[in-house]
Formats: sequence, C-alpha cells, structure tokens
Amino acid sequence: MSEVYAARRERLRERSSAGGSATALVSRPANVRYLAGAVPHGAVLLLGMDEDVLVCADPLDEQSADARPDQALRVQTLPAPGGDCAVAAAGLAAAQGAESLAVEEHHLTVARHRALGSVAPRLRLGDLGTAVEQLRLIKDEEEISLLRIGAEIADQALSELLESILVGRTERHLALELERRLVDHGADGPAFTTSVATGPNAGRRGHRPTDRRVEEGDFLSVCLGAAYRGYRCEIGRTFVIGTSPADWQVELYDLVFAAQRAGRQALVPGAACREVDRAARQVLDSAGYSEGLAPTTGHGVGLEIDEDPRLAPSAMGKLDACVPVTVEPGVHLPGRGGVRIDDTLVVRPEADGGPELLTITTKELLAL
Repeated sequence: MSEVYAARRERLRERSSAGGSATALVSRPANVRYLAGAVPHGAVLLLGMDEDVLVCADPLDEQSADARPDQALRVQTLPAPGGDCAVAAAGLAAAQGAESLAVEEHHLTVARHRALGSVAPRLRLGDLGTAVEQLRLIKDEEEISLLRIGAEIADQALSELLESILVGRTERHLALELERRLVDHGADGPAFTTSVATGPNAGRRGHRPTDRRVEEGDFLSVCLGAAYRGYRCEIGRTFVIGTSPADWQVELYDLVFAAQRAGRQALVPGAACREVDRAARQVLDSAGYSEGLAPTTGHGVGLEIDEDPRLAPSAMGKLDACVPVTVEPGVHLPGRGGVRIDDTLVVRPEADGGPELLTITTKELLAL
C-alpha cells in the first residue's frame, strides 16, 4: 500500500503546485488518513519541499496498531506535550525554505490559522480548499473491498437481530445490541450512531433511540453502519411487527420501495447528481408526499459516513464510476410512523453490470 499512498500524495502535490504552493499542510483527520495510511491522534501531514513528514503529538509506540502510518513517511513527534502539530509543521515548512504553504482553511480555526502565521511570518499561507476531498471521491478497488466487508458485517448484524424476539424491547436496547454485534463480527465500531425507531418514530431520518418499547403492529425502522479499517457504509430497512401489516403500511412501504428503486436505477456514470435525486423524489411527490421529505436522497461514503457527492435537488456535478453512494428515500407520517429504505451502492457502468449493491439484506416487507 505504500505505493498507493505515495501516488495519492503526489497527485495532491501536483494540485497544490498548480495553485502556486510547493508545500501543503493537511490537517483534517480523514484526509491525513487517506494520504498517510493512518491518523495518529492529533497528527497532521506536511507535503514538504524536501520530504513529506507526519507530525504527531505522541510517539507511535504509544498509538494503537491501526494508527501506524505509511512506513515511507518520516514521522516527527512534538518535543513537548500540549503543542500543536499544525504549528510545528508550519515551522518545518519554513525551515525547508518554503515561501508558501497551502492549508485546509475549511478545517482550521481562526486562532489556529493565526498561530501558523505567527510561527512562520514569512510563509505565505494559501488555501488548499477541498483538494483532498476531491481526490477521495473516486475509490480504488481496495477501498471498495473494505466498504464491501463493512457492508457484509452490517448485513450480518441486522439479520441476526431479526431472528430474536423484538416485542417489548426498547429502541435503545436494540440499538446497543446492533452495535455490539457489529464489533463481534469484526467492525472497528459503528459507522455512526445506530438508529432504531418504532411506532410513531419509525421512518424519521436520524432518529435517536429512546426508551419506547416495540409493540405489535408497529413499523420498525433501523439504520446502521459498520466502520471497517476506517471505511464506513450504511444500511436502512423497515419492518412490521406482528403477523401481517395493515393496508396503509403496505401501500406506504411499496411507495418508498419504488422511489428507492428509481434512485438506484439512475446511478450510472455521467448522471447528474440532481437527476438521481429527482428520480427518487418524483415518485414520492406524485403520490402527494412532497412535504417533509429529506433535503437529500443520498450522499457519498468512504472514510467519512457523509461525503461528497450529494444527491440533492440543488446538487452540482455528475457521478463517476467507482463512487460509492447511499440511496435512502423515506416518508414519515406524524403520529403514525413511516418507512426508510437505505442502501450503499457503487456506481458502475452498464458494461460492468450497473450499480453494485453492497448492502444485500432483503428489502421485502417482513412481518417479524
């Protein structure tokens, strides 16, 4: 993997040089991990004139095993505790003779930006912008394989929960059990706070579990994800508790399922992000559910659970092959509950079989 990280750093160096800066400071943790292979606590990465340096707050032997960076990088530890790695890196850039340094202004606080200028007053600070995030958009096959493993873990945790007795258990209890099962099956941990919603809470986007207990006749919506070696995926499903769903539950479920299917089918290389959103949204709009819909139909995933691209009405840009995204439409009826269906997929050309579905738990409306 050392060659992969070196190639990523070289692409960033080319972008930084094209912007007028021979050196760059990467401080956003997910971006450091992408370029260095790991992100020890507080670490920043300096793409320098002479060499690339990972500046760490603590010695690597005090870091966990998954915080071991690319061995090709020089690692420098702060001489005293409590210092700022970014400030130390700016000093290194000045010592190397750099005249300018591109920084991630969207990540640095104003105070931290001022500290960089004070330690190296002759160093001209520029904005690296979201250059690293743009490099992260298209995943290589190794990254996709990690997402695939994470999806398998999430699928397994969810399928095991569905085999257990659910009536009488609280949303909070079920969420904690799902997160435990994720770890049991090899995940680093949950990709985000697991959402379990029952009855009138079902279908709410980002619902935080409460002490409400599962009852017969409830909709039960679950959204979870696994983090595996830093990469994060997402799955969401809705079920009915009891022997058979009510007519209104079947109708609502079928509608959301149709919207989700339309969004998935629109995932082709070159498709406008807003058109993918429109494909799913118009199914719900035409059925009279335009009010209260989520602002996005989906988003990118990777080292963070919420990355570019955005699948939204105002989204700019088009999809590329090998970009993993979620498609997650939903409808919530106040006081009654609702439905959310959420998959993680990888955009693939038609010649390769179309979008690759990573989360494969059935989307049939199961009565549990």
